[in-house]
Amino acid sequence: MRKTVIAGNWKLNNTSKEAIELVTLLKRDLLDITEVDIVVCPVSTVLADVRDVLTESNIKIGAQNLFWEDKGAFTGEISAPLLKDAGAEYVIIGHSERRQYFGETNETVNKKIKAALVHGLSPIVCVGENLEQRETDKAFDVIETQCRESLAGFTAAEMKKIIIAYEPIWAIGTGKTASPDQAQEIHQFIRGLLVEMHDQELADSITIQYGGSVKPENIKDLIAQKDIDGALVGGASLKRDSFVAIVTGAC
Repeated sequence: MRKTVIAGNWKLNNTSKEAIELVTLLKRDLLDITEVDIVVCPVSTVLADVRDVLTESNIKIGAQNLFWEDKGAFTGEISAPLLKDAGAEYVIIGHSERRQYFGETNETVNKKIKAALVHGLSPIVCVGENLEQRETDKAFDVIETQCRESLAGFTAAEMKKIIIAYEPIWAIGTGKTASPDQAQEIHQFIRGLLVEMHDQELADSITIQYGGSVKPENIKDLIAQKDIDGALVGGASLKRDSFVAIVTGAC
């Protein structure tokens, strides 16, 4: 049975003080939640501080990116061993902002997934189309290419450790949201690709999140869809009340 996963991507926000205040409240408010897995993904500089607050809690910690090499002359990068050392258990890979602003490609996503798996991090792998691609009926082609190239070469055992996040780029931070039916259509398509790449049993075991202006008002309708197994939450994860409402709404 697939586990529902709600992950909050804080992006480039929250000082150490702000991060500690937020997770302290989340730890208290979400203490009794067992129906879903909860993940917060702060900036790397506060990972250890967040870890210290969330030790022995039901909230896990994720990072927002990693480099595929463990160490070396790679100024400004952060590796899987360093993320593990700071307390991360998950890592977001291939977010649309990384692709748009920092040249992330399906090839580099694939290398980063490999590095994450080697060191026991659970990758949250992002795929999704922009507005032009959707309006020109290229969404399925774009997502198929992203999935096939980003997830190439992984065994069934490795695939079972990967979460896929469908993020329609046109809905991120815009206030627009794919309708539940639109989101389900893409999620079903991704699961069908996994059947082709592996088999039905594996496809049925993979958690596929939705990410794109997820709010307390739409989480129940999204999570009710057959192939939507959680959410990758952006701006709403920065506020205690909204993130708590999203988590509880997914239960």
